Amino acid sequence: MKILIAEDEPLLLKIIEMHLKKNNYEIIMATDGREAIRLIELHRPDIIISDILMPYVSGLEIIADVRQRLKSNAPIIVLSGLGQENTVVKAFKLGVDDYITKPFSPTELLARIRRLAGNNKNVNT
Repeated sequence: MKILIAEDEPLLLKIIEMHLKKNNYEIIMATDGREAIRLIELHRPDIIISDILMPYVSGLEIIADVRQRLKSNAPIIVLSGLGQENTVVKAFKLGVDDYITKPFSPTELLARIRRLAGNNKNVNT
């Protein structure tokens, strides 16, 4: 299963990558929103994990692009900092499937990925 992670914090990106690779997921990484959209178009990941606040293109714009222009129903998990509740509500209106507030446990992220993978018939596990 291919998972795209869009996160501009290098340490957090590396932690997520290591944890998911250890659990046999194929990881595609983007450090800004423009790169994320390009990689989503190119690789068509099974699940997308995106920070809300990203350089160049925000996580909200990524979600809108995935749902509207790319017509993808791949599950999307949003990573948000504390105090971004209004933004998270906007993310759900755009079609996000789940969110996790930073800081979070990699084990919690893995559980949420597994839940979404089990609920999505288009995801190959």
